[in-house]
Amino acid sequence: MSGPSKRADVFIEPDRDPRENGPSLGDERATLVEFLRTQRLTLELKCAGLAPADLARRSVEPSTMSLLGLVRHMAEVERSWFRRVLAGERAPRLFQSSAEPDGDFDGAVADPAVVAEAWEAWRAECAFTDRYVAGAPSLDAVADTGEGRVSLREVLVHMVEEYARHNGHADLLRERIDGRVGA
Repeated sequence: MSGPSKRADVFIEPDRDPRENGPSLGDERATLVEFLRTQRLTLELKCAGLAPADLARRSVEPSTMSLLGLVRHMAEVERSWFRRVLAGERAPRLFQSSAEPDGDFDGAVADPAVVAEAWEAWRAECAFTDRYVAGAPSLDAVADTGEGRVSLREVLVHMVEEYARHNGHADLLRERIDGRVGA
């Protein structure tokens, strides 16, 4: 018989979790917006309190994935779907380019200015998304992706999925940094 297992430190106590007490009853738009809000907060929580070196710490060789890379990546994803596709803006990429398609992760280095720029860009894109969704006449609003049409509803569901998948990565990255799990 083996001894007691060691449990890693829990990330946040339930009574201090900022994701709780959001709207629980609402129409489809309110529900999707709330799920997106909580996924975004999860990413922020996973990064909270870390120095630039920890945020830029890679998972395992040869991967370039890091918490900072995830923040930069999600800024790109929000920008792409909401500014470029749905709003039809000619918004240049933030961190990626044709020469550096993985610039969101490759450029995620342990520099306080790079960290500040990533958070600023991510928050700006989240704010744009929130304004766009609030002002859209319907979740049935559609846009052309160049490969087909997509509705605002589909994009919101995709964004919840995109954050959820990457928050799973963030769980593992954070646990590797300081052993904290959950959230």
